[in-house]
Amino acid sequence: MQSSLFGFTEQQTQERYALQNPQMLRVTLEGHDDVLARKGAMVAYQGLLEFEAEYQNNNQQQARYFTGEGLDLMRCHGQGTVYFANLGQHIHVVDVDQDGLTVDSTYVLAMDSSLHHDVIAVDSQYGISGSGKYQLVITGRGKVALMTSGQPLMLQVTPDRYVNADADAIVAWSNGLRVQMQAQTHSSGVWRRRGSTGEGWELSFMGQGYALVQPSELLPPQQAMIGQGLRAQYGMGQQGAHGVNQGNVWN
Repeated sequence: MQSSLFGFTEQQTQERYALQNPQMLRVTLEGHDDVLARKGAMVAYQGLLEFEAEYQNNNQQQARYFTGEGLDLMRCHGQGTVYFANLGQHIHVVDVDQDGLTVDSTYVLAMDSSLHHDVIAVDSQYGISGSGKYQLVITGRGKVALMTSGQPLMLQVTPDRYVNADADAIVAWSNGLRVQMQAQTHSSGVWRRRGSTGEGWELSFMGQGYALVQPSELLPPQQAMIGQGLRAQYGMGQQGAHGVNQGNVWN
């Protein structure tokens, strides 16, 4: 048999986490270093590997129930090679150190089991729920594989150069940054998503670190059909854009 497909054979590498291609992650397991991955993300494996649903403690279950933020993980252990992917999204491997990483859980593909994760609230000067309200903070030392829709942009934040990003496009940022959720409008217009511009909430980053942005937004365009009622038109409630996005391509 002959085909150009034979140009896509396995990548030979000694790295534990390696990209088979921009949309597929290759992880090597040696029997003592479990990896946690989002449920259903395994596309192939070689060797003696087992996959089990990861237990969630009471705090994690409660956080998921009240905030909607959290990880549905499976534990992969044994000896061999496993390949992960999710809907053809671009994959990026990040080394987490003592500074830690804050990320939207919908963009986590896999992570070392030695890392710890908790749900945190992002500050909102108006106290209005919306995308980006809660995030996942990852601490410890290890690797995390993140996903983006397309090639992302890594922005450096310094004390004299703060960064604003759309709350629906931000993927992750350094834990040391100060973050505020806000609308780019005056208070009397807070209930209008910047009028007719189609833009909504944003996160403002200050301090020293980095912010990762993808070239796509979680929520549909402002003029899209996203549910019934006034609350739904501003992305709130189960009929809002964030609610109806639950269980779709991003979750």
